[in-house]
Amino acid sequence: MAASPSLRPSSRFAPALSASPRRSSSIPAALLVRRHDISAVSLRSLSGDRFGVKQRGMRPRSSGDPFGICCASSSPVVEKAAEEAGSKVSTVVDVDLGNRSYPIYIGSGLLDEPDLLQRHVHGKGVLIVTNTTVAPLYLDKVVKALTHGNPNVSVESVILPDGEKYKEMNTLMKVFDKAIESRLDRRCTFVALGGGVIGDMCGFAAASFLRGVNFIQIPTTLMAQVDSSVGGKTGINHPLGKNLIGAFYQPQCVLIDTDTLNTLPDRELVSGIAEVIKYGLIRDAEFFEWQEKNMQALLARDPSALAYAVKRSCENKAEVVSLDEKEGGLRATLNLGHTFGHAIENGLGYGDWLHGEAVGAGTVMAVDMSRRLGWIDDSVVERALSILQQARLPTGPPDAMTVEKFKSIMAVDKKVADGLLRLILLKGPLGNCVFTGDYDRNALDETLRAFCKC
Repeated sequence: MAASPSLRPSSRFAPALSASPRRSSSIPAALLVRRHDISAVSLRSLSGDRFGVKQRGMRPRSSGDPFGICCASSSPVVEKAAEEAGSKVSTVVDVDLGNRSYPIYIGSGLLDEPDLLQRHVHGKGVLIVTNTTVAPLYLDKVVKALTHGNPNVSVESVILPDGEKYKEMNTLMKVFDKAIESRLDRRCTFVALGGGVIGDMCGFAAASFLRGVNFIQIPTTLMAQVDSSVGGKTGINHPLGKNLIGAFYQPQCVLIDTDTLNTLPDRELVSGIAEVIKYGLIRDAEFFEWQEKNMQALLARDPSALAYAVKRSCENKAEVVSLDEKEGGLRATLNLGHTFGHAIENGLGYGDWLHGEAVGAGTVMAVDMSRRLGWIDDSVVERALSILQQARLPTGPPDAMTVEKFKSIMAVDKKVADGLLRLILLKGPLGNCVFTGDYDRNALDETLRAFCKC
């Protein structure tokens, strides 16, 4: 495994703090994203709130809100599932997408609950997609859960090499090869067992095989549990850009057994925390404040702290996906720091830096640019930098990333529209952001020059 990238000094922010703020023309109202209280959204919490953050019901959005009204309501199906599963399910969050809605089960020891998986398996054929790291740890347990008291199901598995560099077409074909060799039909179910790479590839394979079969997400990394397993984004990388080939395709359920975090390497844990921090910065200031108080507990793998971080992140992601499934505007805000971060991943060669490490550095750059535009004050800059440093995430790109390398890679980012690079930037008080292409291009140039040697 490549050595963890070193932290950048806080002086990286000095140019932004001393620069004269620049302001762009007004931002279209439809792209200004305000933080709203998270819905109890079909949420059942069976454990006490140890960390002092109260669950809140969703208040109706104002009539002027461009993203419409989202009303909280409990799902009887999800509530029933929680009751039947017993105390091991601490939380169920429902992703509300009409007839394609699905539950996110969160709890300790859920891989030992066969009914949770079996209720979402259609047909008699199952294909588990996993990798060489996760298979020795959890493959047998998942096979047992799928077959316990269920002799009619046939379970096959395909074990892929581990790493971001394998998130590509040749590796994806191994999934199709196994599915075809196993004579799976349209009623089969694919099961993604692993981190974000496995989840994205298995989901894309499920979306494509026989023009679409069922699939289940079992994320085993913090990154996948708080972000990539939820919302139906699937796909693979291309040498010219990250995640450029894929589909929106929703799972039958997401099953998060928080015990799988016990086997997660420290570097992978820290990588996942980058996405947790993101939610606080863009839409949930109260969650950000909780993180400031509990970051050391997260790093120390306190089970209750991790469970709460996963739960709260899923609540945020579920609400956004329910409002904007295919990233028409609101959902794009979940990519704070990702445009810069994806450029780092691509520029170094996939797998050199972990996704969360690149996002951490990219978030610092996005915050820096937001400050240069005059959209946030120094306190937001300082708090963002401080929490990323506490989390032991990189706060600047590697020396190999030049201004021109950033620009050439960002030019093919998925958020480019009509030749215009749109970015997610912070604006206003903590917990607010915009997704826009309407900004002073000089601010982007200044940020790139501040963080790159040439």
